[in-house]
Amino acid sequence: MDDQKELLARGRELYEARDHFNAEPVLAQLEQAGTTFADVYDMLGVIAHQRGDLAMAEARFRKAVELNPGYTDALLNLAVTLNELRKYDEARQIFERLGKKTSTNDAVIETFARGKIANMHAELAQAYADLGHLNEAIEQMEKAVRLCPSFSDLRVKLAMFYRDAGRHEYARLELQAAVDASPRFVRAHILLGATQLALGDKSSARQSWEEALSIEPESVRAASYLKMLDESSK
Repeated sequence: MDDQKELLARGRELYEARDHFNAEPVLAQLEQAGTTFADVYDMLGVIAHQRGDLAMAEARFRKAVELNPGYTDALLNLAVTLNELRKYDEARQIFERLGKKTSTNDAVIETFARGKIANMHAELAQAYADLGHLNEAIEQMEKAVRLCPSFSDLRVKLAMFYRDAGRHEYARLELQAAVDASPRFVRAHILLGATQLALGDKSSARQSWEEALSIEPESVRAASYLKMLDESSK
């Protein structure tokens, strides 16, 4: 049992560091040993899901839920996977089960579920981007933003994918929405300025960087961009 706990600690450390390549074989040792730690199967399920092996992800999430029927994360992950496998009725039943198993306000449950699923889409988007599949990455991030439109960090990630695809106006709209939702989000202001400059709007770019500097006076990046803009205008 001590050996299993050591493996679990190591596997979880790698998993949380997003080193899924090295986390999977460590966690798989526990799976092969018939571990009863439900989170081992949940982590392996997430790794399989991100790899696109939905059947394996489903099996592992089911095992996690079998070991711990009250495991909210595993239930949500299973529901998402079933939905992607077009097993819509069963996915809906799991969401209903989540609603019934707690006395928490339904709105809170809905918010939690949306956030969880949105983050899964964001992780999958990054996996696609890492493989060079930018269109698929954009598609996943758009789903994430639709689920949680007030999450400025998701909008910034989507904007960066749009920018990489040369869709600067789409990027500008997402970054503007990000700063509208989170006015003190310095990085969003800086990136908005860069995008406005790429679109030829130097005046708006200056305003964005000046706003970033007013929020965070020590921002080297904002100050450097403003200096560059001043020098280019001479």
